Amino acid sequence: MNPFMKEVWDYNVEIAIEAAKMGFQEIQFDYVRFPEGFEKRHDVLKYSLGDYENSELDPVQRRVEAVTDFVAYAKKQLEPYGVDVSVDIFGYSATLPEAPGIGQNFSKISENVDVISSMIYPSHWTSYFGIAKPDLAPYELVDAYAKVENTKLGELESPPISRPWLQDFTASWLGNGNYLKYGKKEVEAQIKALQDNGIHEFLLWNAGNTYTENVDYTP
Repeated sequence: MNPFMKEVWDYNVEIAIEAAKMGFQEIQFDYVRFPEGFEKRHDVLKYSLGDYENSELDPVQRRVEAVTDFVAYAKKQLEPYGVDVSVDIFGYSATLPEAPGIGQNFSKISENVDVISSMIYPSHWTSYFGIAKPDLAPYELVDAYAKVENTKLGELESPPISRPWLQDFTASWLGNGNYLKYGKKEVEAQIKALQDNGIHEFLLWNAGNTYTENVDYTP
């Protein structure tokens, strides 16, 4: 590990430890990954690989190893404080052996956390599950994803709690005919899809912190 990477790792973990000392019961790490599209630039960018310089792994696996190592490192450093550790992860990472550019391997990260939070907003998918316009089908999209995730977690000896991020915003940027105005019905549909697959925890995302009122969170 190069000195800069170690410094970044320690800085993030030190902040987490301070939060744990203050009484927070869970530490959630967001954006534990390389930049999107990194696989298209890694061979032209100049950067130190540190401890991974002499690795026999290909570039994709080096990135996976680096991300996984950080999560494992953070979990170990936080153990004395009795807090749960959770990680946000791109939803599509669970559908692939690993996400090649960003270094996220769903199973390997899941092995090192107490909670895994996939970002599975319907608006952010292409026709991964044979759903032509995912934003128009919140129940079907979340249901299809949950089945994939349950299979992946079922392969682990000690799977973490699943607590996905759900969509409580309207993706109007998708253009007419490609999006719904998200409200009570759409949010409840996503929650029900999780519950129908045995997943009973979730998070809601709205960048403006304007959340739908009167949602039944146990539909």
